[in-house]
Amino acid sequence: MSVTARPVPDAPRSALADTVLERLTAEYPTAADPERAAGLRSYMRDVAPFLGLTSPVRRSLSRTVLAGLPRPDEPDCAAVALRCWRLPEREYHYFAVDYLRRHVTHCSSGFLPVVRHLLTTVPWWDTVDLLAAHVVGGLVAADRDLTAVMDAWIGDEDLWLVRAALLHQLRYKERTDTDRLFGYCARQSGHGDFFVRKAIGWSLREYAKTDPDAVRAFVAEHRTRLAPLSVREALRTVGP
Repeated sequence: MSVTARPVPDAPRSALADTVLERLTAEYPTAADPERAAGLRSYMRDVAPFLGLTSPVRRSLSRTVLAGLPRPDEPDCAAVALRCWRLPEREYHYFAVDYLRRHVTHCSSGFLPVVRHLLTTVPWWDTVDLLAAHVVGGLVAADRDLTAVMDAWIGDEDLWLVRAALLHQLRYKERTDTDRLFGYCARQSGHGDFFVRKAIGWSLREYAKTDPDAVRAFVAEHRTRLAPLSVREALRTVGP
């Protein structure tokens, strides 16, 4: 059981979300491709059913759905995301992720429990990684008090929260809290799951674009503890 478990948040009332969901569930099925959907479901390890939309088609339909609609506030964002997540097909989840990426700057730190629910409900890398880097990362950057939540997530039993904590600084560059980055990687260096080991290497590799010497020094110090996968990923672009 997750040590940071929370109740499922309620979707707020939102006239904007009503319109978005009505349009979305009318538009997306018009381009469904059952054969492609079956292939996507297999590729994604049966995490969810798919409509079979290609990314360009999905983005085009999303523009149609959102045409003429106002900018959402935080309750609208919560309502759209939570209601999309209740729909079975994965493309609706992708729509929610894209919507939050666009509008996260209009959300407060109080939005993080909603994102936590999305990270831990029907979780897989395709939604978790974008939510972590673009939505969680944006919220934490705007309110550094949320680093305490990241400190809790990195020790959670839910591997997707661990991965999100590792990846939330992925886009920070010179603003990276290196004590947390390296501390998180060291803390989970012995984690048994592929997705956590991969995230350690990815987060280090991304920061190596800003400070390669710091990443090399960290890997050298912790090489015996880090999984080979994490080491390869961390040093892929900078060398030993």
